[in-house]
Amino acid sequence: MPIGRFDPAKTLDYPRFLAAGINVASQGGIIVMIEALFNQPNYLAAKKTLDAIEVRQQAINNNLANLETPGYKRVDLAPSFEQALQQAAGSRDAQALTSLTPTLAVDTTAKASGKDGNSVHLEQELMRMNQNSITHQLETQMVSNMLQKMRLAITGK
Repeated sequence: MPIGRFDPAKTLDYPRFLAAGINVASQGGIIVMIEALFNQPNYLAAKKTLDAIEVRQQAINNNLANLETPGYKRVDLAPSFEQALQQAAGSRDAQALTSLTPTLAVDTTAKASGKDGNSVHLEQELMRMNQNSITHQLETQMVSNMLQKMRLAITGK
């Protein structure tokens, strides 16, 4: 049997496999399991959340770098992305999750505290940086656990 091809009737309880909620795409007799495993809504949502965490960290870095720049407006992850991510994750729509791209936007709720018009506050940015770090650790652990479960299911180890 060539690598990448297998006979599901001989190696896999196919109906039970599908009943477990793992969608398998069939293409010309080749079962594309790996792609199907990585297109599960939970995995995609966690991956997009990690992408958002990275973009938010870039925003925090920019905000801290421009802490004393007159007229600088604080930036953050676009609220529209957060709403779209929650909606797509809630509906478990893999295609919607895949199409999402985190972007930055000026934080319209941030108010300038000084005469220079800068809307970045050091204490708040440091707090957001800590929150972002904790969220990153949590999401990384969740993705790691998902991958460990997949490995266990595939190898039995």
